[in-house]
Amino acid sequence: MKKKELYSAIGFIKISTTRQKILKCLEDNYMLPSEIASKTDLGTTQVSNALSDLKNKKLVECINEEDKKGRIYEVTKLGKEVLTHLKNDKIII
Repeated sequence: MKKKELYSAIGFIKISTTRQKILKCLEDNYMLPSEIASKTDLGTTQVSNALSDLKNKKLVECINEEDKKGRIYEVTKLGKEVLTHLKNDKIII
């Protein structure tokens, strides 16, 4: 993994508490967007939009992309690396 990619991803997460909450929520599990919304007290639309952004930055991935309903998300290797750095900086919520 390139340092530039890592620091770009860290900055992307630091500027949004919504993305921080979602990434932290997915840290040790895979979850449905509705489960994430319930656990984080965020709206489902807010969660879906943030998941799309996180997916585009390769921080999370959808395990069953082909399914229309019941999509499950998990943190990628890059996402786990970002979480580690943010915890060390005590930034993550």
